[in-house]
Amino acid sequence: MSLLLRFVDKVCLIQERFFDVPHVKDTTFLTLKEEICDILSRHNLDVSNIRGQGYDGASNMRGECNGLQALSMKDCPYAYYAHCFSHRLQLALVTSSREVKLVHKFFEKLIFVVNVVFSYTKHHDELQAVQLEEISYLLKIDEIVTGKCENQVGTLKRSGDTRCGSHYNSISILINMYEATCLVFKKIAKDRESYATRGDVDSSYNYLKAFDFIFILHLMKEIMGITYMFCQDLQKNQDVVNVMNLIRSTKHLIQGLRENGWDILFTKVISFCEKHGIEISDLIDVHSTTRFGRPRLEENQVTIKHYFNEIFFTTIDKQLQEFNSKFSEQTMDLLTFSCSLSPKDGYKAFSIDTICSLVEKYYPIDFFINRLLRLIMTLPVSTTTTDRGLFQQ
Repeated sequence: MSLLLRFVDKVCLIQERFFDVPHVKDTTFLTLKEEICDILSRHNLDVSNIRGQGYDGASNMRGECNGLQALSMKDCPYAYYAHCFSHRLQLALVTSSREVKLVHKFFEKLIFVVNVVFSYTKHHDELQAVQLEEISYLLKIDEIVTGKCENQVGTLKRSGDTRCGSHYNSISILINMYEATCLVFKKIAKDRESYATRGDVDSSYNYLKAFDFIFILHLMKEIMGITYMFCQDLQKNQDVVNVMNLIRSTKHLIQGLRENGWDILFTKVISFCEKHGIEISDLIDVHSTTRFGRPRLEENQVTIKHYFNEIFFTTIDKQLQEFNSKFSEQTMDLLTFSCSLSPKDGYKAFSIDTICSLVEKYYPIDFFINRLLRLIMTLPVSTTTTDRGLFQQ
């Protein structure tokens, strides 16, 4: 376990030091908590003076009930937790979506389909040849134009847990190359003599022609199209206030998709299926793997359309839960308020009201009523260099 400390020194300058790398027998929150306290006590550092803690998204670290951050806040209620913003956030969002069984199966099938194309160089070459024919035909009838990053011959993309945005890219490219991929699989199934190859290709082709696969394909593109842009922005050098605004706008976009996106998405999926000859079951049939025909609806049974509607809402709710877990309103308020203390651009963000709100809401024990009154009186409406010196003191 690595431990870093950020602190304010005697001359009011913020310092950060790599502190220790202790060996731990396991990574349970109790073990980590004991080790941290032991290290701090050996250096005569009081745990009650902690004013913040930050970890990655692991549940043993960030858990609100049993995580290390919760355990630390029992000893020190002002050790507020902030998630490491860009630490594999896209992966965390993908993982939260995969808690929905149908979405989990979709990603397994997606990986399988892409691997079938990449398993042989010949498969890859045939895919590009089909694309070239398709693009040439569309150019002749003036349905498309070519240019930089437009309608170019390409290939499918593998998704990887360590590559930010790879899942979104893999989904987007498959949608764009869907028809070419299906044609290649049909061609391979006819030409290949290997039973194993034909079996893999047949399975991949059946996945691509399944309505549930197409539905999740479009659903995840819509969701990850929102979160992908957010994760890309987090990789840049962002001001904390800008990050908070990005988080709020991303949450708003996801919530908007939940409230208004169902009809648009479902219409898009139906249109895609009709265009590519994908069989669409009667949407008012009962959704069941063991029932056939159109039985009368019984208790706890749902139609096919209602089933996919539930998948839609459940998947989006998982994304919102993940965002709210990593970026709680408390953390966002705390970071936004703290920005008023920044000396950047000549204390441009300096605000008396915000500083007082920060003190009253998050650090009341550090500022008793007499100190709070003195703080308010000390902070002038228009600050000068001398006033800032008084405030730092």
